[in-house]
Amino acid sequence: MAEQSSTKAIQPVLKKWKKKRGPLIMALHEIQNQRGFVPREVAFELAGELGIPLAQIYEVLTFYNYFKLESPGDVVISVCTGTACYLKGAEKIVDEFVSQLGIGEDQTTVDGLFHLQCVRCVGCCGLAPVVVVNAKTYGKVKPIDVPPILAEWRERLSDRKKNDGAAKPAEEDGS
Repeated sequence: MAEQSSTKAIQPVLKKWKKKRGPLIMALHEIQNQRGFVPREVAFELAGELGIPLAQIYEVLTFYNYFKLESPGDVVISVCTGTACYLKGAEKIVDEFVSQLGIGEDQTTVDGLFHLQCVRCVGCCGLAPVVVVNAKTYGKVKPIDVPPILAEWRERLSDRKKNDGAAKPAEEDGS
C-alpha cells in the first residue's frame, strides 16, 4: 500500500519530467522539495519509469549534499558555516545544538523532531552568524540563544499536535 501511495504521489513529477531531456536531477529536486528526502521506493520507481539505472540515481543522490535518503526531523535546523558566519562563531553554535540535542551534524533526534545540518551561506552575511529553522531566519545568534530557539520549536510542535488531535474527533464525528 505504501508503494501505491508513493506511485500516486510521484505521478505528477513523472508526467512533468518524463518527456524532457535529462529529467533526473529536476525530478529528484521536486521529490526532495515535496517530502524532505527521496525514499528508496521512489528511487526504484524513478529508475523504472525514466529508464535510468538505479545505480545512476544513487550516484546523483549521494553526490549532491542537497539530497537526503532518510526523512529529516519535523524541524530542520540549518546552521550557516559560510565564511562570515564561521568567523563570527558558527562553530560554537553548532556545538551548542549538538550538546542540547544529543546528536551530531546531519543527524536526526531519536524522536524524529529535530534534524541538524550545516549549510554554506544562506545569503544573510550581515546577520552572521545565522541559523535557519524551517525557513525562519535567526541572525546574530550566540550559543546562549540555542535553548530558547529549541524551546520555541518544541512549543510550536506541541501546539501543532494539540491542534491536530483536537481536529480529529470533530472529523470522526462528522462535525
